[in-house]
Amino acid sequence: MKKIEKRTVVCLILTLILLLGVGLFVVRFFLNGGSWASFAANRHLYNSQGQLSVGRVLDRDGDVLSWVDESGNRQYYANQTVRMATLHAVGDPNGAIGTSALVAFADQLSGYNFLTGADNPFGQGNDLYLTLDARLNYEAYQALGGRRGAVGVYNYETGEILCMVSTPTFDPADPPEIQDGDERYEGVYVNRFLSSTFTPGSVFKTVTLTAAIENLPDLFGRTFTCTGSTVVGGETITCPSAHGTMDIGGAFANSCNGVFAQLAAELGADTMTKYVEQAGLLSRYSVDGIQTAQGSYDLTGATQGQLGWSGVGQYNDLANPCAMMVWMGAVANGGKAAVPHLIQEVDGGLPQISLPFGKETGTLIQSDTARTLADMMAQNVVQTYGSGRFPNMDICAKSGTAEVGGDKRPNAWFVGFLRNEDAPYAFAVVVEEGGSGAGAAGNVAAQVLNALVNGY
Repeated sequence: MKKIEKRTVVCLILTLILLLGVGLFVVRFFLNGGSWASFAANRHLYNSQGQLSVGRVLDRDGDVLSWVDESGNRQYYANQTVRMATLHAVGDPNGAIGTSALVAFADQLSGYNFLTGADNPFGQGNDLYLTLDARLNYEAYQALGGRRGAVGVYNYETGEILCMVSTPTFDPADPPEIQDGDERYEGVYVNRFLSSTFTPGSVFKTVTLTAAIENLPDLFGRTFTCTGSTVVGGETITCPSAHGTMDIGGAFANSCNGVFAQLAAELGADTMTKYVEQAGLLSRYSVDGIQTAQGSYDLTGATQGQLGWSGVGQYNDLANPCAMMVWMGAVANGGKAAVPHLIQEVDGGLPQISLPFGKETGTLIQSDTARTLADMMAQNVVQTYGSGRFPNMDICAKSGTAEVGGDKRPNAWFVGFLRNEDAPYAFAVVVEEGGSGAGAAGNVAAQVLNALVNGY
């Protein structure tokens, strides 16, 4: 009798383990079924060349950026420049760009759903509409002029990414044979906007200024004198020129390294780290499941002088362009911004389930501080960058010229946003070894924003 009872207990335990295992499998199948079905070895979805042989990729206006011909081969948009400008968003035929639609959104393109799997009874694949405007990507690519870099523009109220360009690039309709060590294609498979980090330079001063506004009560009553260099913690902080005597608004417009290094040292490492974290620059954003690169702000063992340089956006600071764009969106939007996304609509087959959470950031900046910072950034444009470059725009911006060491020219940044009610856009531009932020990156931003707002 005791043996039967023991066997019963063992059977019950085994049954429970089986049920738990089945339950776990069902949950994982529901959550991961799409990625399992779209695995590159699935010959139902991929042709003999390894190309995804189902689904179309379109931009927000319905321009077909990629489709499959009758032979099951992937085709691309007729205009070569558009093809190159949208490569990192759409993808190459061999699936080498992991963050592209043809890879990251392969399950949506395949027509996969939980009920029917990849055997979509409504047809071969879905139409995947991206939030991108192919025309804006074209303009951004042209504006970069063959230089390495990244451009992003998004609607900070809705989260729609309208422009996302990464260079270097290539023509997906005629992929080159890329040899190891070919500098023309160094890092070509990386989407620099989503997956890279760069020394931010002076665009980081927006964070230092935010911390100073909220922690130094006498900030707007102070005056500062710049002679071209300032000693902080025994280390010389240099400026491109002697800015003379100025208030904090003038220091921000002049992008005075000495002033912002002093402010960072006065605020201290803990406060600075807190505000970098709060700004979301150390966060990873999920762009429809694509994780952005994480920025870095590490002051472990830093001297006062190194702390000062960190407040200038140098030392070992690193920022992701997408995160910087979202930070600008939060400043524009009174503290919070929409989380960026790339998928506008999936058309075909059964209705696609869209989960309603994760659409907005937390509070990245206090609303009063955001208004003050925005006004100071608007003054930057008037005093330093030239508002005539941005007609019909209430634009707030900050440039950055980030030293990267060696014999390389500085990386050029230009970030900001529009306060037009009908144009709620934030942007981030980085040009590797571009030199002047206001010049190189600012010109790229001007060309893209003029196309977006003014149609030219």
